[in-house]
Amino acid sequence: MPPSRRFRYEDEAEPYGRGAASGVVTEEGDEQVDRRRARALNAATAGRAGARYIADLTGKVPEGVTLVEPIEHGWVVGVEVIEDHRIPSSGDILAIYEAEMDDTGDLLAYRRTRRYRRGTGDCVEGLPR
Repeated sequence: MPPSRRFRYEDEAEPYGRGAASGVVTEEGDEQVDRRRARALNAATAGRAGARYIADLTGKVPEGVTLVEPIEHGWVVGVEVIEDHRIPSSGDILAIYEAEMDDTGDLLAYRRTRRYRRGTGDCVEGLPR
């Protein structure tokens, strides 16, 4: 049996696109210093983080990232997963999930936006249905 694709996402980046350090109070007063520098995500890291969130929340292995789109204060990532394995695989039921994240990679929302049979694809205007 081939290795699961999920491992590819887990090995490439730290959890959920963030550092692990938290704020620290200095000795100079009650000033709080945030040592965790909020890194701005790029499209590649946002895509990996979105795929990990969807895998963790649904328990499904991501087939691939289908959308990475910047929004006003973060990213929307579309992830394709196999909802139901069938034999033959042409009968598999696939789904597209969207994960909405803020600038630092924290998950704000997720939802399933589409469910379909493998091989049906999107209808393109001008092509027969």
